[in-house]
Amino acid sequence: MFKIESAASFRLDENYQYTLHEWGENQAKIYVNGLFDVFEKIVKKQVLSHPVPAEFGVNGFYVKYKKYFIYWKYLESGEVGVVTILHGQMHQMKQFKNSEYHDD
Repeated sequence: MFKIESAASFRLDENYQYTLHEWGENQAKIYVNGLFDVFEKIVKKQVLSHPVPAEFGVNGFYVKYKKYFIYWKYLESGEVGVVTILHGQMHQMKQFKNSEYHDD
């Protein structure tokens, strides 16, 4: 089971709207369904995740899906928490530090 954190939910909505505007409803649905497939694969340990680099100052992982990076961590409940989804062109350090992912 996975939980989508608020920053990830915002990014899902934002990216859906952008894809809808640029490429239409069908492509937007394909994009979102693909992300949810990856979330399920994370839970089932069917994708290779990488630890978040130490300079981010958090305990978590990331996996790449197309041009996006999905950041996630294990929650206290044992569930996978999808923390945020960032496009590869975004300045990841700045965006990541501004997310709710920080362990402080």
